[in-house]
Amino acid sequence: MGSTASGNNGTWRNWGGNVSARPARQVRPASVEELADQVRRAAQDGLRVKAVGTGHSFTSIAATDGVLIRPDMLTGIRDIDRSAMTVTVAAGTPLKVLNAALARAGLSLTNMGDIMEQTVSGAISTGTHGTGRDSGSIAAQVKGLELVTADGSVLTCSATENPDVFAAARIGLGALGIVTAVTFAVEPLFLLTAREEPMPLERVLAEFDELWAENEHFEFYWFPHTGNTNTKRNNRSAGPKAPVGRWAGFLEDEFLSNGVFEVVNRVGRAVPATVPAIARIASRALSARTYTDIPYKVFTSPRRVRFVEMEYAIPRAALREVLRELKATVDRSGLRVSFPVEVRTAPADDIPLSTASGRDSAYVAVHMFRGTPYHRYFTAAERIFTAHEGRPHWGKIHTRDAEYLAGVYPRFTEFTALRDRLDPERRFQNDYLRRVLGA
Repeated sequence: MGSTASGNNGTWRNWGGNVSARPARQVRPASVEELADQVRRAAQDGLRVKAVGTGHSFTSIAATDGVLIRPDMLTGIRDIDRSAMTVTVAAGTPLKVLNAALARAGLSLTNMGDIMEQTVSGAISTGTHGTGRDSGSIAAQVKGLELVTADGSVLTCSATENPDVFAAARIGLGALGIVTAVTFAVEPLFLLTAREEPMPLERVLAEFDELWAENEHFEFYWFPHTGNTNTKRNNRSAGPKAPVGRWAGFLEDEFLSNGVFEVVNRVGRAVPATVPAIARIASRALSARTYTDIPYKVFTSPRRVRFVEMEYAIPRAALREVLRELKATVDRSGLRVSFPVEVRTAPADDIPLSTASGRDSAYVAVHMFRGTPYHRYFTAAERIFTAHEGRPHWGKIHTRDAEYLAGVYPRFTEFTALRDRLDPERRFQNDYLRRVLGA
């Protein structure tokens, strides 16, 4: 899993299989000094530079024909500060490694996304998030950053040191420098109780405000071609621990979410007419269950079925209208959608390019099985999202450009001005950044 780089011709491909690049060279620096040296060398050779994590972005945000930096050797926890309740971790560390190491130390992040394959720097740089009433994205939990800037110098930043850089670089899209270490706020390890249960879509929409207000973490999956959803509520618990049993876990997570799900998606891709019937069966196959465990075992789940994805953040108040429009569009379009639509929330934060910057947000994510034509579905969905001032997830498929994004991000020019200062020669530029940030 993660990104693949075939050694024979030097082609890099992302996890979703929809982006590839042929960098002039790929390097795996073993230290921050070595990484800084590679940035200076690239400048001498007139090459652009991009760092890539595990390739979980569906956009070409990490693609380059210049120097591709792989942070595989920049991993591990540098420091745990129990008085400040922070952990500093090297940028290439996968979230799953960080989560397990923190748990062993009796600590945890407050909130996380549902996939934990990504590197910490890749996750924050693209705005990876979970769902939360009060707790925001992974980047919103960042207390400090170390980054190598375009001239090869190493910059440390926090709320008190280089605060302007810190404000923006928490979600920096790789445009301000290469993140080499991240300091996160952590808290003592706690337990979460997850309650999963099917619920009709109309009921979820009618009661959404209450479901959101009554739960620390609420999310749901709507199955297109049906009126059915599966809801998930995660709340802190005094215990005792009651994890998902091994057999039940295999049945729900492996069999239904990965193994069988792969097979039915292959059938649906080959014979699109079968998709609505499959969706009806799949949406009824999941039964209610409750379990209690440490956070990363509740928040995250394995994802082995490959897909492509588009996700937009919309004002939370617009969610009902957006989903009803999306359902009506799918119903009348003849589209065949075999993947559920995922809905999550985040509170407003103060990060300039965060999808939740300055507004309470709901996230609506649409997926298609890898290899299935997705253009018509995603275009129709995007039209609905943008009509509600939607902000696309930086690591997921979208067609927006700088002109549009400047209109939905009040602090957009603050970010681009900082980029002009830190990377005037556009050492970290690529086609994607040229489109979303402007030349």
